[in-house]
Amino acid sequence: MSAPIIAIDAMGGDFGPHCIVRASIAALAEHPSLHLVLVGQAPLIEDLIAQSPTVDRARLRVEHAGEVVAMDELPAKALRGKPDSSMRVALELLHSGRVQACVSAGNTGALMALSRFVLKTLPGIDRPAMITAVPTRAGCCHLLDLGANVDCSAEQLYQFAVMGAVAAQALGVSRPRVALLNVGTEEVKGNQQVKLAASLLRRARGLNYIGFIEGDGLYRGDADVVVCDGFVGNIVLKSSEGLASMISARIEALFSSSLAARMVGLLALPLLRRLRADLAPAQHNGASFLGLQGVVVKSHGAAGVEDFKSAIRRALIEIEENLPQRLYGRLEDLLL
Repeated sequence: MSAPIIAIDAMGGDFGPHCIVRASIAALAEHPSLHLVLVGQAPLIEDLIAQSPTVDRARLRVEHAGEVVAMDELPAKALRGKPDSSMRVALELLHSGRVQACVSAGNTGALMALSRFVLKTLPGIDRPAMITAVPTRAGCCHLLDLGANVDCSAEQLYQFAVMGAVAAQALGVSRPRVALLNVGTEEVKGNQQVKLAASLLRRARGLNYIGFIEGDGLYRGDADVVVCDGFVGNIVLKSSEGLASMISARIEALFSSSLAARMVGLLALPLLRRLRADLAPAQHNGASFLGLQGVVVKSHGAAGVEDFKSAIRRALIEIEENLPQRLYGRLEDLLL
């Protein structure tokens, strides 16, 4: 396989190129075969690269783009009014085959709209879905959609289930257990879209559909792929991140509340560090846009250096597994 090349939207996210350039240089050091193209305002990016004189410039190139998509910008404006945005140029590099993936921490709605316009969806897929790994007792669960599609039809939920199952298989799960996130496990529970989606999934051949799952089952690891609309998925994801941060802060406060507690805390420190590393958002940052004719990974807008490196790693894995082609190869068999 040729050396992987990834286009990075260097202007996206809350911290922009000051964070993304550092993360990209760190990723190059971590992955000796990786090549990156940083897309954005070239003079600013070059100045930031110059602050790291040891960087291998043979594996790092800058592609100038004069416009920036703001984090609160309407997707339609980004699509029609900014042909030279860093996000658009990075996606065009992917569409032309000059790179094999695109990573952005920018405006999610704009990235979704531009990706669909530039790359197009795979045959049989109405809309791409965002997927990421959520930590569970047993390891992790792949959750989709995370906010790209707030309102979904039963057919779209079915498509998400198919794509999620194929993605989980590509990441090493031999026969992924697929479930629909619902307000109860009984067949009579849920809204009409979820009930109709369940009916479609029960008839699907080749999918290991196990039925409805509630939120606590997700974190127990009762399923490998959990499907919901983007409204619910985004709330689940952000609530999970907030809960993990709250628990970490509470534990730190308890172990610093008294001398005896501090002594116990010192004994427990190795275990606490391991737990924090397992649950840290930085380890799970990077949501893939499944269903596109190319690898697109969305980083959290507030991502720091370690978080953004995780998103780059996610793109690398999908390149290595040739995920869009895998999806294309399975969709004809699994889609209704």
